[in-house]
Amino acid sequence: MASLASILGGLDPTSDRAVFRQIADQLREAIDRGRFKEGDKLPSEAELVEHYGVSRMTVRNSFSILQGEGLVHAEHGRGVFVRPRPPVRRLASDRFARRHREQGKSAFIVEAGAAGGHPTVDSLEVKQEKANQDVSTRLGSVRRVLARRRRYLLDGRPVEFATSYLPLDIARGTQIAEPNPGPGGIYARLEELGHQLDHFEEEIRARMPSPTEVKTLQLAAGVPVIHLIRTAFDTAGRAVEVCDTVMAADAYVLSYQLPAT
Repeated sequence: MASLASILGGLDPTSDRAVFRQIADQLREAIDRGRFKEGDKLPSEAELVEHYGVSRMTVRNSFSILQGEGLVHAEHGRGVFVRPRPPVRRLASDRFARRHREQGKSAFIVEAGAAGGHPTVDSLEVKQEKANQDVSTRLGSVRRVLARRRRYLLDGRPVEFATSYLPLDIARGTQIAEPNPGPGGIYARLEELGHQLDHFEEEIRARMPSPTEVKTLQLAAGVPVIHLIRTAFDTAGRAVEVCDTVMAADAYVLSYQLPAT
C-alpha cells in the first residue's frame, strides 16, 4: 500500500474546521477516489495518531462520523472497513415483467440472480386482519385484508422485509393464503384468478430506521432505509394489492427508465 502521506493530506492549522472533521474529510475523499476500496481496512488508530499527531479519541471521533454516514463499519478486534456498495439493482421497468412470472420467478429472485447472490425468504407470516386506514384507502375502502409478511435475504444477509395486503374477497381460500403461493408468487396467482395486472404505482422515501427495523435488517450504524409503498392495479382499474416494503439502503440501487416525452 502507498504511504499514508501520499494518500492522506495533513491538517490545516488555520482552518476553523475541527481536527477530527478534517481527518474524516480526508478519509472520505480517499474512499470516494477509490484509494480505499470496498472491503479495504482503513489505517489503524495508531497509524492515524502517528500520521496526524493527534490523540486516539480524535481519530475515534473521525471514524464515528464515517460510520454515521454509512461509509465504514467497525469489526471488533479487527479494525474499520469500507462498506461494500449496494449489491442489488432494482430495475423498475423490468422487475414486474410478465415473462418473469411465466417463468415461475418472483421479482426478488430475478434481482438476486442478476446480483449473483442466493435469495432466501424467512420470518413468513400469513394471516387475516383489519386493514389500517392507509391500506384501506389504497384498496378502495376494504375493511379486512389478507396480510403476507416476509423478510428477504441475499446470501444470508437480510436486505428487506415486506408486507403485502390483499382484499379478502380475492385472496381468501386461494393459494395466495398459503405460506408458499407457488411459482411466480402472488402476482402469478392473481392473474390466474382473473385479475390481469395492468400497472403499479409506487411511493418512495428515504428515512432513518426504527429500532425494530435496525434489528430486523441487522443494519449498521448510520445506514438509512428505503421505504416503498406499491399498489398493484388490474386491467379493470381495481387495486388488488398494497405492498409496504422497507429496504436496507446500502443493499439497493433503484434504477429507472424515464420517457423523454
